[in-house]
Amino acid sequence: MLTLSSVFACAPGEPAEEAGEALANLAEGVQLQMPTETHLSNIRQLTVGGENAEAYWAFDGSMLIYQGNKPDGPGCDQIFTLDPRTAVSTRVSNGTGRTTCSYFYPAGDQILYSSTHHHNATCPPVPDFSLGYVWAIYPTYDIFVANADGSNLRQLTTEDGYDAEATFSPRGDRIVFTSTRDGDLDLYSMAPDGSDVRRLTDRPGYDGGAFYSPDGSQIIWRAHYPEGAELDDYTSLLRQGLIRPGELEIMVMNADGTNQRQVTSVGGANFAPYWHPSGDKVVFSSNHHDPTGRDFDIYMVNLDGTGLTRITESPGFDGFPVFSPDGRTLVFASNRNNGGTNDTNVFIAEWVE
Repeated sequence: MLTLSSVFACAPGEPAEEAGEALANLAEGVQLQMPTETHLSNIRQLTVGGENAEAYWAFDGSMLIYQGNKPDGPGCDQIFTLDPRTAVSTRVSNGTGRTTCSYFYPAGDQILYSSTHHHNATCPPVPDFSLGYVWAIYPTYDIFVANADGSNLRQLTTEDGYDAEATFSPRGDRIVFTSTRDGDLDLYSMAPDGSDVRRLTDRPGYDGGAFYSPDGSQIIWRAHYPEGAELDDYTSLLRQGLIRPGELEIMVMNADGTNQRQVTSVGGANFAPYWHPSGDKVVFSSNHHDPTGRDFDIYMVNLDGTGLTRITESPGFDGFPVFSPDGRTLVFASNRNNGGTNDTNVFIAEWVE
């Protein structure tokens, strides 16, 4: 789920004119890469303007799918596909409600995403930040499947409460997602048609942002398990459809929910984990290095928590790192080259091992 708060809105199937010359002009004479970012090479910007993030590859590496809140869009996130070669985006959600957490089916002919449009065509209200920095957990989110061009939209989940953050196993047999259907934010898996739902986590606290390993045998995710008064605060906020994401660590388990264990213990907000193609380590976003908590960068770590390596060092936000299936490129979201605005855009870089 994108919680940061790409250029023209368009009809489903109609390309957004944010590619080609506009991006070339934007990047002309601009340093997109910090000298210390030695694991990255040849960084290119793929979107411009607004809030764009959570770009995930098709399983064949040909396309990306992401969520974007465009400057002249409806006012909240919609789902777009993106050609990484041409930087042309095409909206594939229906333009109503709020959407999040898109992903390709393994065959590439269908897509997953969550939406609130079936409850209300307008954007849901933003969180009440008088409570501090909080994320909204909209109970009107359900998971949908559509053809890759956005047509033939069908609803997969119908339970009351939040259903989102869905991603597919490369084996093609299971979808993992986050839900409040049992009163807490837990991970579940289901068959591709929405049947055979199985609960994977049951510890009080937030479990979310899960991804299957390249061989489908394990799941990585982000979690926070408060205790005492902090658990009371978490429970009170959740009843209001909110969570406070200041403390998150990365977890891993077997695909059936067994052998749950913690990967990181660095403090701060660690989220958006994604697998290195080797299956032996993960990349993720973290602010643990910044006492103010405002600067997020991408890190890589082994599954046993060793070998923590900082990948990005650009000021502001760098996050949602995602390797291409062949491991040759890394897509991520960043505040770099935004002209001093709050814009977040999608970037792609060659990976240097």
